[in-house]
Amino acid sequence: MFSRPRRLMDPEGFLRNLGVLPAMEPGDPVDVLVDLYNRELTRAIDTIAPERPITLRHDKPSPWFTGELAVMKHTRRGLECTWRSSRDVSDRARATAFLRAYTVAIRAAKESYMTTRIASAANRSSELFRVVGELLQPPVVEETFDDPATRCRDFAHHFADKVAQIRLELDSNSTTVPGEVIEASACLILWDSFRLVLPETVVEVLGAVRATTSVLDPCPSWLIKSAREGLVDWFVLIINASLEQGVFPSYLKQAVVRPLLKKVSLDSTVLNNFRPISNLPFLGKVLERVVASQLQGFLDDINYLDQSQSGFRPGHGTKTALVALVDDLRRELDRGSVTLLVLLDISAAFDTIDHGILLGRLSGMGLGGTVLSWLRSFLEGRSQMVKLGDACSDPWPLSCGVPQGSILSPMLFNI
Repeated sequence: MFSRPRRLMDPEGFLRNLGVLPAMEPGDPVDVLVDLYNRELTRAIDTIAPERPITLRHDKPSPWFTGELAVMKHTRRGLECTWRSSRDVSDRARATAFLRAYTVAIRAAKESYMTTRIASAANRSSELFRVVGELLQPPVVEETFDDPATRCRDFAHHFADKVAQIRLELDSNSTTVPGEVIEASACLILWDSFRLVLPETVVEVLGAVRATTSVLDPCPSWLIKSAREGLVDWFVLIINASLEQGVFPSYLKQAVVRPLLKKVSLDSTVLNNFRPISNLPFLGKVLERVVASQLQGFLDDINYLDQSQSGFRPGHGTKTALVALVDDLRRELDRGSVTLLVLLDISAAFDTIDHGILLGRLSGMGLGGTVLSWLRSFLEGRSQMVKLGDACSDPWPLSCGVPQGSILSPMLFNI
């Protein structure tokens, strides 16, 4: 495993090594611009903070090792470093005295722990023998780990098979060809082009996007956010090229899936207890946020979403849904009515969205031109792979769904 020393990642040094924006024309394909962006940022980060191999330690702290001892250990190391640097007699005396105190504290902590364990089993002979045996000869716990590569493949097959099975079980009448859906929806085009972004808008967006880093990113996202004032021209050029050309860059369509246990209490050996959370490239999230802002404004202007839709909407949430529901129930109760509440749990809701139906909805609500082309490009040609530690599954193409962890996905799910 490799890592970059964070202390060497200076935003100013990063920008100096990055240099000026290479000669690019606004008409260049956005995929070319993204490729250049990745290569130049990788070169700059490799210069200031090259990757170094790291060794993982799996040592568990002793049960008697307390927080106070951890603080003393840290202080002891600091005094030793001071003495090694200064070679002063007084510094050596302080380090030696603190080492004696630390040794005494360790001995006292061990005695206290053992005394407490023995006292807890004082009136139970069998338990007392077991505790004494553990203290004299602690059991060796052998940790067994699944082969990460096999585990990745299992997750990949599980997620892909789950979506395929759900779509197979759907009514065949609801399965539509994307082209046929779009051709069937003739509607007046209300929005056919995006507004191009300005530098100040990009700086604001970069500050708002969470600094989550994907393995596909050329450098850590927090470094990009810290150096955003010097990178704004790069982002403006790439974002505006994507919006004008109606193309979502191919490189940003890749997702690294991290299986997340749905509830802590669930069995981690059952694959169905996990949901696939997509870790997406940072540049793609920035581009998504720009489009999401304009799409949200369009939805508000045409009042498209039902007023009772509380999920994934600004100013709405669980509280608004519950308040509305309780109010309706109490009103009907006052009228003497009987109320029946039907709750639906949609399995793999985001992963099974039909692209044809979604594009038909988008077209039917008045989208066209480069706006519809961009959203079609965002949906199609995606792929994902499961990563656990250093192991990674083979990528598999996605013919339906929107990625969980994406900024645009909740809005598209609502639509």
